[in-house]
Amino acid sequence: MNLKPLGDRVLVKPEEAKEEKKGGIIIPDTAKEKPQEGTIEAVGEGKLTNGGKRLPMNVKNGDKVIYGKYSGNEVKIGDQDYLIMREDDIYGIVN
Repeated sequence: MNLKPLGDRVLVKPEEAKEEKKGGIIIPDTAKEKPQEGTIEAVGEGKLTNGGKRLPMNVKNGDKVIYGKYSGNEVKIGDQDYLIMREDDIYGIVN
């Protein structure tokens, strides 16, 4: 990965939305719910405090995380879609 997030930002690869069939009807991609789980692909150095100290990140590369439905900004790198978000937008790490 050639992208290094700045500060307390992380790069997340969202899980693919699962294809669901309701009563034999295939739901189109536009009607599927956005995934709220993904894998951390890259992390920044951490948040800088007013005193100039850097707070360590709570997540690391490879962590599977849960985040808010409308968190982050969508970016496309190559042919893959990612989200860039602040660490605060992550609710938790899935074990």
